[in-house]
Amino acid sequence: MALKYHPDRNPENKEAEEKFKEAAEAYEVLSDSRKREIYNRYGQEGLKRNGFQGFSGFEDIFSSFGDIFEDVFGFGSGRARSGTAARQGSDLRYDLKISFMDAAFGISPEIEIDRFEKCVECEGSGSAPGTQPVVCPTCRGVGQVTRSSGFFSISSTCPQCHGAGRIIEKPCRACRGTGKTRVKKSIQIKIPPGVETGSRLRLRGEGEEGEFGGPRGDLYVFIYIEPHEFFERDGNDIVCRISIPMTQAVLGGNIEVPTLEGTDRIKIPGNTPHGKIFKLRGKGIPYLRGFGRGDQLVQVTVEIPTGLSRKEEKLLREFGKLRGEL
Repeated sequence: MALKYHPDRNPENKEAEEKFKEAAEAYEVLSDSRKREIYNRYGQEGLKRNGFQGFSGFEDIFSSFGDIFEDVFGFGSGRARSGTAARQGSDLRYDLKISFMDAAFGISPEIEIDRFEKCVECEGSGSAPGTQPVVCPTCRGVGQVTRSSGFFSISSTCPQCHGAGRIIEKPCRACRGTGKTRVKKSIQIKIPPGVETGSRLRLRGEGEEGEFGGPRGDLYVFIYIEPHEFFERDGNDIVCRISIPMTQAVLGGNIEVPTLEGTDRIKIPGNTPHGKIFKLRGKGIPYLRGFGRGDQLVQVTVEIPTGLSRKEEKLLREFGKLRGEL
């Protein structure tokens, strides 16, 4: 569809422009697993609520998919552009593992990432100190070469300067002509209470440095939560299991239950069956976007006595006879 309605093939055709825009937006959604899941569940309105507003125009589309049209279809952006146009830096990913308790109440850890920064020695030019890049003789500084094919003018990236518009005759020794060096960066981040495994934090401007004065990319922190030895999570509720003796299940009593913030007491009524669930309201996980917390669900399991003494076994037999069970 993008090839069929490409503006190079349909000049001044408003209907084709809209079709081309729709195809680009569809590709943007389908190629991103998170956006695709949101669309499958909530449709286009769901995408809008999560910040995806589509593309504002052709420049926006070609900034995202220009390489696809050039490499796959042989089309350029339909616009003349300089090889030194500002380009945003690449995004980075960091996988962070935190404890169950840190996920429940939040944490502000310091993480360390590797990213490329502007070379200090050549100040990002890529050329050895005292020298400068020169204009590419093939594309004359444009960054693209254009050739005619029938009715169309097909643009592609300059093979000599690879789109930069300039070539480096004497590379900087520190960065080997790239203009960037890899450095370690420590960043303090804030994990809000209530995050789940798979939650993603976006730190704007903490990614790779941009090209030709372009903005930095972003850093995406993906959260993974370690399991707890006692609690399990069910949405914003937490679940735990407590064993009680058979006599307490029959006669009733009080038990102490661990919670996220200490302990609490639960009254066990008489004749409580195995698997009975008690609820401690407001003792669960805080809601990530909003006020309040989930509940703590306490499931009791009734212990069957083992290793009985002769006296205990005799009393149980008498009990069973009284109830007509033996």
